[in-house]
Amino acid sequence: MSLLQRDREIIVSNEYVDNFDFAEIEEFVKGASKELFISHKFKQNKGKTLVQPRGGFPTYEKMFSLYEDFTKAGVDVLPLTIDSHTRLNDYGSSAKMLRLSEETETDMLNGYPLINHGYRTTRKMMTHFNTPVSLRHGTPDARLLIDMAIASGIFEIEGGPITYILPYSKNFPQDKAFLYWKHVEKVCAKYSTLNEPINRESFGPLTATLVHPAIAIVIQIAEMMLSLEEGVKSFSVSFSQSGSVNQDIVTSAVLRKLSAKYAKQIGCEDATINLVYHQWMGAFPRNKNFSESLINTSTVVAAMVGADKIITKTRAESFGIPTKEDNARSVANVQYTLNMLKGLPVVIDEEEEENLTNEVNEIFEAIFNDSADTLWRKVFNSIKNGIIDVPFSPHIINNNELITVRDKNSNIRIYEKGKVPISEKSFKYEKSKLESKLNKDDIVNEIIKDIGVML
Repeated sequence: MSLLQRDREIIVSNEYVDNFDFAEIEEFVKGASKELFISHKFKQNKGKTLVQPRGGFPTYEKMFSLYEDFTKAGVDVLPLTIDSHTRLNDYGSSAKMLRLSEETETDMLNGYPLINHGYRTTRKMMTHFNTPVSLRHGTPDARLLIDMAIASGIFEIEGGPITYILPYSKNFPQDKAFLYWKHVEKVCAKYSTLNEPINRESFGPLTATLVHPAIAIVIQIAEMMLSLEEGVKSFSVSFSQSGSVNQDIVTSAVLRKLSAKYAKQIGCEDATINLVYHQWMGAFPRNKNFSESLINTSTVVAAMVGADKIITKTRAESFGIPTKEDNARSVANVQYTLNMLKGLPVVIDEEEEENLTNEVNEIFEAIFNDSADTLWRKVFNSIKNGIIDVPFSPHIINNNELITVRDKNSNIRIYEKGKVPISEKSFKYEKSKLESKLNKDDIVNEIIKDIGVML
């Protein structure tokens, strides 16, 4: 028995897991419909932006009903959002809340407790709809969840050891997260040899608060490399609407170009890399008409950058968890808008692309120059040392010395670089776009205004 398989058998021996049958699951994946694999759907729909909403309910019946509404609305990829207790590996609490949800017909969880439902039950739903499902979860230790998801027929796994730690956690040990996600990558790579590849997707929005494109791109590519080096063959890099159409166009171009460059650098150029775009992840306006305008604008940007997938929001974002009707309406509207946006002209900003490319390469040069002997340790050390610094991250390991603000065109610029190792030339370019209009006395007010740019 391999070390990986031994670890998996220990993990699935959890008291909340009912008789995990590895042999049966392997046969299921081998014979699974290709329509369940987003890696297959990307190939079959090249040139089309696939539409995926968010959404998750605690009970099987409500989840099934949500999928019915999504299917009627023309969804391309279904979501499975996991509840908060499961994300924290507290399966006892999720079991209790699921039972209460079923008894009272009131949602006592903010997502679907996959571990408690079990893969045999969940698989019936996945195979019924025969549409790719994306696992959205925010889990630092997702080892059990990922085996359960694949056994259920879920063949796209979001997250990673950086993007599911720095935005979500304060104290979870970052080094442990790297090792736990290394396990996840190995499992995904193993199953990828049986049928179409399991697609791994990184979470690009991070804190969704004034994250500079250079930081977002570095983290996306770092998680991509950590995944590919374990044998994953299908990976989706992502980023979210920034508030500047031009900056989003530049970000997409640089992210595509440098993803290919660094995949080749580690000998993984045979992997397929897709681009995912998140609609606005910051604070939404309370005016629902403005929210719809914001959503439509992001749909136009997704079409302009040729995103392989767009992840949607709803006009109800400011009012709590969107209903299934809110979500279905948004899917239908986004599909309608995308159908109008064909044959758009290509927009290029060579000066901005050059600067952003230089910044990403400069940061990676520092990461690779770290004395550690493995990539994950180099990246881990770079987070500790502030080379990678995510604005407004709650995690104790994050330096929080990088300060960003918007310029007059709403582009996110670096105001103070902290320990992020961009060159003086790159930093001078960033500062030049701010026109020296800021001083340390009004920087806090400027940041507050920039965070609420869409309100």
